[in-house]
Amino acid sequence: MKIPSPCFVLDEKRLERNLKLIDHVQKSAGIEIILAFKGFAMWSAFPIVRQYMSGATASSLNEVLLCNEEMGVKSHTYCVAYADDEFDDVVAHSSHITFNSLSQYHKFIDRVPDNVSVGLRVNPEWSDVETELYNPSSPVSRLGISSNDLVVLPERVEGLHFHVLCESDSYALEQVIQSFESRFGHHLSNIKWVNMGGGHLMTREGYDTKHLIALIAGFKERHSVDVILEPGSAFAWETGDLHTTILDIVDNGGVKTAIFDGSFTCHMPDCLEMPYRPKLGVGSSEEVSGWHSYRLGGVSCLAGDFLESYWFENPLKIGDSIIFKDMIHYTMVKTSTFNGVKHPAIGILMSNGEFELIKEFGYKDFKNRLS
Repeated sequence: MKIPSPCFVLDEKRLERNLKLIDHVQKSAGIEIILAFKGFAMWSAFPIVRQYMSGATASSLNEVLLCNEEMGVKSHTYCVAYADDEFDDVVAHSSHITFNSLSQYHKFIDRVPDNVSVGLRVNPEWSDVETELYNPSSPVSRLGISSNDLVVLPERVEGLHFHVLCESDSYALEQVIQSFESRFGHHLSNIKWVNMGGGHLMTREGYDTKHLIALIAGFKERHSVDVILEPGSAFAWETGDLHTTILDIVDNGGVKTAIFDGSFTCHMPDCLEMPYRPKLGVGSSEEVSGWHSYRLGGVSCLAGDFLESYWFENPLKIGDSIIFKDMIHYTMVKTSTFNGVKHPAIGILMSNGEFELIKEFGYKDFKNRLS
């Protein structure tokens, strides 16, 4: 079957490769690694994920319900703040519930059943994240409780949770653990588990998984606690691409812009927010002498819906394919239908080499998000 345009295409073989590596880490370190929906929530691929992972983490009622329905388990749940009219549904479908603040803990703790494990998110105040927009470890961050405010653990708290990394390596985690132990170490003898959040990009080439395994095993041994990791990017890292087609080429002021049938604003917002420059299936993000330069522009009417020049060996023309590499993690989950721009289809390149179209989107999908 021909791949439509635009379309997110997940490569089943690559996903399984990542899952096997993640499974090796969790078994070798004696920990639990769960899928973070905020990074990868393509539930048509969950049957493969379930072969290797036993759970998932959710940060909203909708993600909680997705975990129960499509992963077949109750979720590890952390929300920045729980809505009063949703909390009972959230906690009924959760195995773990983590509060972002002491005020939220005090508001809801009496409504948490005895069989649900209670945790608190804390801020270890160290991170290697350089982009301030994505850095949750600031002393004034809205995410997590500071050590100054957590002198004594409240009743029923069985775990502590932190999440301050983003596509980081194990040596960054080592620094976080040192900061975490210095600020919250005196609580560790009184809890059962520590959730070290996400940002552990163990499936990236060159990542030192042996160091990660030894680091976490050492932490477990020192403190006699269970350890949970919940990476998002690691699961879907380099597992799929966004296929698009050039609709027009605009030449203004000596700058050529290739307009494709997708959008950075609608479909790849990290490219503008981070900012992040994806690699292409054909072409270069770096200047190549003698090659042809083009901006790449989306079809939304937002003036900033473009990325600065990419270089191509041959001149581009209408109808050419533009493939944005590695667009599955933290991309599909952030899409919008702003401007009514057509949402990319979703498909899977199966392990037998055949393409399976999972879903296409149309007018009703756009209309039903509005009123």
